[in-house]
Amino acid sequence: MGFSLLKVVLISTYELGRQPFGLASPAAWLRAEECQVTCVDLAYGVLPRTAVSEADLVAFHLPMHTATRLAVKVIPKVTAINPLVHVCCYGLYAPMNETYLRALGVATVLGGEFEQGLRDLAARIGRGEKGPQQEPLVSLDRQTFLLPDRSGLPPLARYTKLLVNGEEKIAGSTEASRGCRHLCRHCPIVPVYNGTFRVVQREIVIEDVRQQVAAGAEHITFGDADFFNGPGHAVAIVEALHAEHPSLTYDVTIKIEHLLRHQDLLPELKRTGCLFVTSAVESIDDAVLAKLAKGHTRADFIEAVRAMREIGLTLAPTFVTFTPWTTWRGYRNLLQLLVELDLVENVAPIQLAMRLLIPAGSRLLELGEIREIIRPFDPAALSYPWRHCDETLDRLCSEIQKLIHREERRKTTRTEIFGKIWELAHETAPDFHLASRATIPYLNEPWYC
Repeated sequence: MGFSLLKVVLISTYELGRQPFGLASPAAWLRAEECQVTCVDLAYGVLPRTAVSEADLVAFHLPMHTATRLAVKVIPKVTAINPLVHVCCYGLYAPMNETYLRALGVATVLGGEFEQGLRDLAARIGRGEKGPQQEPLVSLDRQTFLLPDRSGLPPLARYTKLLVNGEEKIAGSTEASRGCRHLCRHCPIVPVYNGTFRVVQREIVIEDVRQQVAAGAEHITFGDADFFNGPGHAVAIVEALHAEHPSLTYDVTIKIEHLLRHQDLLPELKRTGCLFVTSAVESIDDAVLAKLAKGHTRADFIEAVRAMREIGLTLAPTFVTFTPWTTWRGYRNLLQLLVELDLVENVAPIQLAMRLLIPAGSRLLELGEIREIIRPFDPAALSYPWRHCDETLDRLCSEIQKLIHREERRKTTRTEIFGKIWELAHETAPDFHLASRATIPYLNEPWYC
């Protein structure tokens, strides 16, 4: 069989409601070699039995925990349909869960910069070569990217929308970089990239946005772990995009310490159409922030809120609210601070119920206090289970998660949900009034893991 005749199915199970860059990018590499590629987004469709039954290679993109949990349920279905197919898993969570994935019948596992590895794997299969994996488990080699090929994916209008001033706008997404320069202990990027940062070439990013604008995108989400890992690279891209598409808006993710270090660049984000910045604040307890090696303090967070407000940019904080170090007082203090900083509408409710995840290879395992409380690794859960020493906090977390799920199905506003969370945490109704503000822009896909 020639390489050009190879039939490949690329599968995404979940990518935060975005049209998957993790399918479109490798699809371009494989189609450049004349492979017959089918892209399947199971968040918006079903498993194509015919394509799977005829495939030589089926590859799952595993960019995060939720995507991996969903993929492991689909892998047995793929091998039942096509017992001889070569199954590959690639992306951030693939090498972290190599042992478990191989036990499910996955033959090749690729992490880091995976496009070249997928291309080499396809070439090897096309030559009829068998045997153990030859491609590196994790590659951090610099790649010259190709324009992502988004053909065959559901239209952008089916994906997550931007909500602003009560209106919905079509949102696209892309990546300007991968990896991260930082070593936050709880971050799943660290075990794979270990402080390495790789850029997607500027012209590729711009052309990818250009093709999405042509497909109807009015807003772009940059999926980079931290947009200011390479501030020069990032700002040059948004300046070029704004010059070409003046009405296009976008959002990015930036660490608190980078927001403070590069305050001089914030006006440029505002000028070029940035609507909001997501930042992984995680905690407002300095002791917890130190354990997580976050690189900022409570005071830094408060200062970042001030700096962003001064420029007119919206900050969307995310949190890991329930950790082994969380206390009732600390949780209540977080709620109080969000009220004082007028951030209630800025925070997706699920962020007030996030529980610390300890995946394989996590730097959290460096901490003796963590090693003492975890139970053996649970492959099916893809994490080390742990319980809080105060079981009432575990119950509170569970009750808040259920409350959020119920109220979001009822289309309850963020402010109203916050009031109910406050009542659960304080066992009394809030003694203040919060007015809902529809002016805070956000995407209607609230998960962040």
